[in-house]
Amino acid sequence: MDMRTHIEDYALLGDCETAALVSRQGSIDWLCWPNFASPACFAALLGTEDNGHWSIAPAANARSTRCYRQGTLVLETTFENDEGAVCLIDLMPIRDKFSHVVRIVRGIRGRLPMCMQLVLRFDYGRSVPWVTRTEEGAFRAIAGPDMVIMRTNARFRGQDLKTLSDFTVEREQSVWFTMTYSPSYEDAPAPIDAEEELRQTTQLWQQWTGRATYEGEYKDAVERSLLTLKALTYRPTGGIIAAPTTSLPECLGGQRNWDYRYCWLRDATFSLLTLMNAGYYDEAKAWRDWLLRAAAGSPDQLQIMYGIRGERHLLEWPAEWLPGYADSKPVRVGNSASEQLQLDVYGEVADALLHAHLGGIPWSRTDLDLQCSLTAHLAQIWQQPDHGIWEVRSLPQHFTYSKIMVWVALDRAVQSVEKSGMAAGKADVQHWRALRDKVHRDVCRHGFNQQINSFTQAYGSKVLDAALLLVPLLGFLPATDPRVRGTVEAVEKQLMRDGFVLRYNTEETVDGLPPGEGIFVACSLWMVCALSRLGRHDDARRLFERVLALRNDVGLLAEEYDVSAKHQLGNFPQALSHIALITAAYEFTPAKGLGPRHAKSKTEKSGNGGGGGS
Repeated sequence: MDMRTHIEDYALLGDCETAALVSRQGSIDWLCWPNFASPACFAALLGTEDNGHWSIAPAANARSTRCYRQGTLVLETTFENDEGAVCLIDLMPIRDKFSHVVRIVRGIRGRLPMCMQLVLRFDYGRSVPWVTRTEEGAFRAIAGPDMVIMRTNARFRGQDLKTLSDFTVEREQSVWFTMTYSPSYEDAPAPIDAEEELRQTTQLWQQWTGRATYEGEYKDAVERSLLTLKALTYRPTGGIIAAPTTSLPECLGGQRNWDYRYCWLRDATFSLLTLMNAGYYDEAKAWRDWLLRAAAGSPDQLQIMYGIRGERHLLEWPAEWLPGYADSKPVRVGNSASEQLQLDVYGEVADALLHAHLGGIPWSRTDLDLQCSLTAHLAQIWQQPDHGIWEVRSLPQHFTYSKIMVWVALDRAVQSVEKSGMAAGKADVQHWRALRDKVHRDVCRHGFNQQINSFTQAYGSKVLDAALLLVPLLGFLPATDPRVRGTVEAVEKQLMRDGFVLRYNTEETVDGLPPGEGIFVACSLWMVCALSRLGRHDDARRLFERVLALRNDVGLLAEEYDVSAKHQLGNFPQALSHIALITAAYEFTPAKGLGPRHAKSKTEKSGNGGGGGS
């Protein structure tokens, strides 16, 4: 990977089962085939060009600009110099049986010599395929179970384990390339028509975005974020991955490199509200159904994340042959955080299921019984320390946010039983109400530090945590409570860098890793919501506009941002960043969709601190 290619220099292609990243220079440097969790066949993003890439660019230096077609994931990159100008159109058609990448070069003016270079390397850039020509003259590459067929109307040749093509495009002329993945033990897929795929893909995406109900002043930003969220959805199951990449670093040259190609339960409520608020109830229901299937089973085996199909075994191992983005090692495949105890996910599941029903998705015996089983188990283990929302790789602690989410789980379980009208045999609602109030008192007593006038990261600590900005959105305390205001102001004073929010201070928190990372995009957007709820609307809007300015030229956000270097950090694009952007955008609309993230509890309505408070 050329270090001149920054993380924000990439754009996203997707077919709702996998995704590719394309650089400003027209190089596809990341693609996992046939699905998000598969080994990459283009892995230059985490190594060098020899680890796999597919570039189409002018033979001589040329300026480039790019944009998505309105309402689509069809990318158009314009290259121009004194000789001429062309438009490179990149897309992945919404797949039926096979997954395709389509690339079309169209002449705009003059004559522009072009170069195509294809380096396929399966198994995360390690396996060189056996390449042959088919009877029809197409390119065929096979390695073990994987096969890729490339077809084109340009001449191509093999050289030094690469496939090359030199061609010139004149005004109104088109040169096209299609690449299709198939299992190697099946017959080669039939050819596709590049222009027809472009027409149909454009139409399908524009029909999808046309269903969105958001009409606020940030419509373009919300639409692009919704498209990104849809692209990160695994259509066969409804699961939504956190990001299509692994090991893009949170600190250049560091070890904070994780595999995000999985589905986190933590994002469940935000994802549901985002989709339902925007009018996408089919996608919301599919996500709810994925959640029910993934979380099904013994309640003591609930994981924080699952695979795209609900897989539980996410073994973490290093791809040692890859040097990593900007020499950030290790490059990780899998995620061992899936084995951690994180109490907050019980609250996320309960919150999501309640909101699904409040949003109009019908109740079922399955989701009510699951919620009751999980709540009964949580009532037995809630006093245990855990690894927290940030998945620390150090000893577990009594994290304040985790305990707040225990309260959320109990509160939402009570509301679900009450609102469903169903008899719940496994529900001990009276006990859950009493325990809810007990947990609330426990958090207010041990999680709030009077000296710094703020809730803290862990019980008895003085360390701050930006996750606690969510307290008013969760309904644990109303925004008018002085403890909420104190927490927001403390985070604003101690965790903000150049106007943006850190999730916590890595110099102060023992998280099992060397210190250092960028500002956390979602946390900055949570601050927008918190400021808005405090009535500081001008401050909220200013911060929101600053976060919007962090997006790249095609509207995409990674997980973090390096304020000093002015570059994005972490896996890209990040679902949570875009979900938080949509959530914050609703703070500035007259109609706020389904309202706050939480269903109002008796605690918030009364503002009494929940059964006595502290």
